[in-house]
Amino acid sequence: MQDPNEDTEWNDILRKKGILPPKEVPNEDEGEEALALQQQSVVKSYESMTLEELEENEDEFSDEDEAAIEMYRQQRLAQWKASQLRNVFGELTEISGQDYVQEVNKAGEGIWVVLHLYKQGIPLCTLINQHLAELARKFPQTKFLRSISTTCIANYPDRNLPTLFVYHQGEMKAQLIGGLVFGGMSLKADELEWRLAEVGAVHSDLEENPRKQIQDQLMSSIRSSIPRRDSQSEDED
Repeated sequence: MQDPNEDTEWNDILRKKGILPPKEVPNEDEGEEALALQQQSVVKSYESMTLEELEENEDEFSDEDEAAIEMYRQQRLAQWKASQLRNVFGELTEISGQDYVQEVNKAGEGIWVVLHLYKQGIPLCTLINQHLAELARKFPQTKFLRSISTTCIANYPDRNLPTLFVYHQGEMKAQLIGGLVFGGMSLKADELEWRLAEVGAVHSDLEENPRKQIQDQLMSSIRSSIPRRDSQSEDED
């Protein structure tokens, strides 16, 4: 049986004689709208793809889709790189002098490095290592390192310990040297966080210096303990 919708000479004759209805002419506007919707749906499906799926389906991209797909690919690649950068570190790592150039000076573009020079047997060094391990977990985008002082810098004097060096892209941005700078064994992790945030090594949520609160409380306590002279004694003076 012949299909009446086929575009054949016999069907043309039947149409002329009124046996078959006239052939429908497709509406160009409807056709363009349908094509646009189809392309839009395709682009949306690409937009929801992962970076790996975009690469797998690259051969199926049409010329019209290529620009949009490339844009999505670049956006997703940037997001992937950013996520990798944010989660590269996350722990306090021990290094030696041989690792110094590679781990510190060549840490990479945009990388902040906090290096603690320490020695075992110095209580404040031990305390700072504990705080840095906590901060390393809190700020995984920053590289936290520690090294026994004399393995990094020959004959480095113990009187300078603990020492913190802060680097950004291989350039030293800050140095904290000696126990007095850290405030001794009363040092808290959030105080150290504040010091690092001041130079930009971490992005802290602290709104003010925790050490300032302690100092204010101390000064208030001192003032309240000072005996006040009454008005009578003042008149006698």
